[in-house]
Amino acid sequence: MTLSKITLKKGKDQSVRRYHPWIFSGAIATGPGTLKEGDVVEVFASDGTYLATGHWSPGSIAVRIFSFSRCEPDREFFRKKLTDAMQYRINTGLAGSSDTDVWRLVHGEGDGLPGLVIDIYGSMAVMQAHSAGFWHLRGMLAELLPGITGNIVTSVYDKSEGTLPYMAKLGPVNGLISGSISQNNALVTENGFKFRVDWEKGQKTGFFIDQRDNRNLVRQYSSGRNVLNMFGYTGGFSVYAMSNAARVHTVDSSETATALADENVILNFGNDGRHKSFTADAFTFLAGMKSEYDLIVLDPPAFAKHQTALSQALQGYRRLNALALKKIKPGGLLFTYSCSQVVSREDFRRSVFVAAANTGRNVRILHQTGQPPDHPVNIYHPESEYLKGLVLYVE
Repeated sequence: MTLSKITLKKGKDQSVRRYHPWIFSGAIATGPGTLKEGDVVEVFASDGTYLATGHWSPGSIAVRIFSFSRCEPDREFFRKKLTDAMQYRINTGLAGSSDTDVWRLVHGEGDGLPGLVIDIYGSMAVMQAHSAGFWHLRGMLAELLPGITGNIVTSVYDKSEGTLPYMAKLGPVNGLISGSISQNNALVTENGFKFRVDWEKGQKTGFFIDQRDNRNLVRQYSSGRNVLNMFGYTGGFSVYAMSNAARVHTVDSSETATALADENVILNFGNDGRHKSFTADAFTFLAGMKSEYDLIVLDPPAFAKHQTALSQALQGYRRLNALALKKIKPGGLLFTYSCSQVVSREDFRRSVFVAAANTGRNVRILHQTGQPPDHPVNIYHPESEYLKGLVLYVE
């Protein structure tokens, strides 16, 4: 296979030599020419030294690197990459677990496959391509998944319609690549709890797998407490809290989400009067509620998806956390999160600090949390640490 060649400007190769998987357009001296979005390219330093191989894009991030060694990016190459990702999940105890069959197999840069996400829901793999390069490879990847996973995966669904670059004009349509969809493979188990997942219409790939460990932490602290799960989506935190809480309320702005949250609570606890859901705006609900909760979960959607929205996002986090800190009972626990990649851990902690200071309450940090092992952070790519969390004790 003859690959196109890209040469970097002099002095613009330092980040690549430090194994950062992105090359920005401003670093490129020559090469784009007639390249099509998604083409595989080899990257060279100004002195002609080979540096990396990756997928080309005409955007700000011009190359997403999947190999820092010269390679033949064929079926066998990607089979090996998927095998490595699977072995990592086996070694961390997720793949093959008796009480959890929902987990992430491929986490983009964290697994050396930037632009690709593959989530496992029982026997169904849901694939999202964030780059044209991996969208073009979706059929081959789907063929490899049953063998890679030891036939855990029997069906593959492509959900790339909303994640691919708009300017690529690829015309993606979500749909089944292989296998079949049934009621059974829409029901998954996480740490022994049952959840119904809607990967066709739900957010992300259907379920926020990245909060698994944080949901478990809520369960550890929820015994006998009155729990408020804000931005509750399909009730993940609520189900965990229901195992020992006195009362659990789920709030989300989407009626579809709160209906599924109700269904997931019923799946695990039947028609238990301790749970109630509310379809409401989070800020309005927090501002109008009484001080009746002693454990509050704030898990909002990304307030900033681009650097230009950072300032506004930080204001949003300050306002949201101030409302919760003001209303929570003395001795209460606040679990607060940010999933915005452009919001650093320091930015988020500073926003929560300002919110706490504005309330005048004494606040201690119990835990600083992040993403679980199946959402690995590439040590050479700090941007992949997107999920930040704080657990606060409020006097």
